[in-house]
Formats: sequence, C-alpha cells, structure tokens
Amino acid sequence: MQMRSHTLIALVAGAAIGFSGALATNVLAQRASDAPARADAANSLPWEEAHLFAEVFDRIKRDYVDSEDDHKLVESAIRGMVSGLDPHSSYLDSEEFDEIRLSTMGTYPGVGIEVAADGSTVKILHSISGSPAELAGIRAGDLISKIDGMDVGADAQGAIERMRGKAGTTVRLTIERPGTGQVKDYILKRAEVEVRTVDQRMLAAGIGYVRITSFSETTPQDLGRAVTALQQETTGGLSGLVLDLRDNPGGVLEAGVAVADAFLDHGVIVSADGRTPDARFEMDATPGDLLDGAPLVVLVDGGTASAAEIVAGALKDHGRARIIGQRTYGKGTVQTVMPLSRGALKLTTSRYFTPSGTSIQGKGILPDIAIDGRRSAPVDLDSVPRGVSLADRDAEVRIALDTVKSEARGARPVVASIALAP
Repeated sequence: MQMRSHTLIALVAGAAIGFSGALATNVLAQRASDAPARADAANSLPWEEAHLFAEVFDRIKRDYVDSEDDHKLVESAIRGMVSGLDPHSSYLDSEEFDEIRLSTMGTYPGVGIEVAADGSTVKILHSISGSPAELAGIRAGDLISKIDGMDVGADAQGAIERMRGKAGTTVRLTIERPGTGQVKDYILKRAEVEVRTVDQRMLAAGIGYVRITSFSETTPQDLGRAVTALQQETTGGLSGLVLDLRDNPGGVLEAGVAVADAFLDHGVIVSADGRTPDARFEMDATPGDLLDGAPLVVLVDGGTASAAEIVAGALKDHGRARIIGQRTYGKGTVQTVMPLSRGALKLTTSRYFTPSGTSIQGKGILPDIAIDGRRSAPVDLDSVPRGVSLADRDAEVRIALDTVKSEARGARPVVASIALAP
C-alpha cells in the first residue's frame, strides 16, 4: 500500500470510532504544527466575541438556578462549538479518548465478552474465542445480573467498563442462564483479549465467506488468516469469495485501505482533499491479490459506512467485485484524532474520493445488484452450526453465493434488482 501522506489519519463513522496506532507520531506532529496556530487563533479572536462569551459565562455563574463547575461549563462550550461543525467532529474527554484507543487497537484488557442491553438486563452476544469468559464456559444468550456483587440492570456500557481492567486482576460475574433457572458466579482473571473483527465460513465447494464487522489495526492480518484458513479447507484453493460488509460502521482508515489492497494489484484505492497538506493524500494498491483474480462479491447495506465504503468503492470502481445489497450510508469524510492538553479533538479534516473521483458524502454507493426487502441484521455466524450452510439462513448471502457461482462459470449476471419476500 503506497500512501502520499505522513500523517496518521483515522476514519470514523457516526457513532463508530477509529484511531491510528502510532499515537506518539501524531502527538509530536500536532504539538509541532499547532502551537503557532493556537497563538494566532487566540490573537485573532474578535474582542466582541470574546466579550460575549465572558458575559454569558458570568451570567450563568451568577444567576443560574444551580451552582455550576467552571470546568463543566467550559467543556460544554467546547463540545457545542465542535459539534456544530458537522455530525462527525467532537470533543473527547479523557475517558472517551481512552475508549477510542481501546476500540481500534485490536486488543483490550478484559474478559472477552460482547454484550448488549436486552430489555431490563444485559445479554451476552458472544464470548471471544480463547478469552477468559469463553474458557470459563460463559456463552451467548447468558445474562449478566451482577458484577462484583453490584446489580447491572440494563446498563450495557457500564457493564463493559466494569469488566475491563488491568490484565491479571479478577472480576466476579453473576450469570443467569435463561430456561434453566441456573445462577452461577464466575471468577475471571482479566487478560489481553483480541477483538475479533473478521470471521469466515465455507459456503459451498471452493467458495468462501468472510465477514468484517469493523476495521481495527489487526483487521488486515485477520483477513489474511481467514482467507488462508478457507483455502486450506478446499482442494485447489478458493474459486470465489463473498465479502460481507453489512452493518460495518468503519474504523481505521489504513485498515480499510489494506483490505481493499488485498484484492487489488494496482491503481488508486482512495484519495482525499482538505485545507492542510497532510489532509491531502492518495493511497495506491500494491501488487498481489489474495484470490488470484477469483470472483469476488461484496455485500453492503445502509449500515455500511466510512472505511467499509472505501473498500466497496475501490473494489467497485476497479471492476474487481460485484456489489450486492442496499445503498451504503454515505460518509465520505475523514476525521483526525488530535490529542490535547486534556482529552482530544476528533475533527473532520478531509473529504475522500473513490478511485473514479466520486465523493460519496451524503450519497453512498449504489450496488450493482440492489436487494430490497431485508428486515433483519446479518445472521450471527455463531448461531449457524458447522456443516449447515449460511446461505440457507441468510437470503442475501444466498444471492451472493449464486452470483459468485455464475461468475466462476464465466457468466456475468445481468439482473439489477432483486426483491426479497417480506
């Protein structure tokens, strides 16, 4: 992957968050380049505007019904200023900044459980393979009622924060197993858990399936391992692949570019334009295709955003893959995470363009074959037993599989739209 930029840029989508791994480089560049800019900005702030801010601040401190902390007021003002720029720029306090780093590094210290609120409880969606939770026998569908003796309720985010901690420390989970009446305490020792963003499965003889749920620093390596595992499952290698990017909110820009590069031999993957030199860059593919040119189909939907759209856009523009599904989200901007003296600033710094020079901002990517009528999220692979075809459980995967088979036979499907039964 060739890139004409020396700044590490993180691409994030809506509520999703992304961050580049070489934080130290970014911090140094920011301090070196921004010190004069901050001074100039302070000197150029109109007196009338500064006076208005001070006047409002004084009125709140003196007349508001409750006493307010100075730090809270200033932080709220900063948040308001940044959030007024666009939906993807924001001020991050120290905890939010730490969360960004953890979410995209590919590993985190914890017990290895993915959870979500389910009514009045917190439900376990998945225990990561090899994690303390999985090794202890905690499984999908279990409910967390208490952590270290304290009730959890439906606070999924609070549960996540309480389960994380320094590797080697312990946490006690009280787990309920629905349908059995069983309630059991598990004492788990926290460890460095690898976040799984890539999963794979064979769909049919010679045809594989890979799902990428988000883009972290480890996603490109995980993709390589997934494709290798699929190739080893079939004699003669893969004759085609379905790449599922549905409900993928994006993540680290470089990871998305590397995934697109894995299937391209040459050409531009993405370019970007912004006001500063570092915000203007182009990233190009390098020789080598994991599939050696075998047919590739990419599944997308309205939840496919940001770095996932970079992958879909590059593969579509180069004619390397057929795109199937629904119009993607349409997030065509790049955010840079800039550490501050306290917290960090996530600021939109560039607009990016697909290889054809198209901006997808607010428009998304139109699929080659549009599918209407899907009502649910992609099927959870863990719910599909080995030996059972995912295509039998997921109608869109079945359509993608049929398309790969047709292209492997040399037939190019001409259908432009498919409607699923409601």
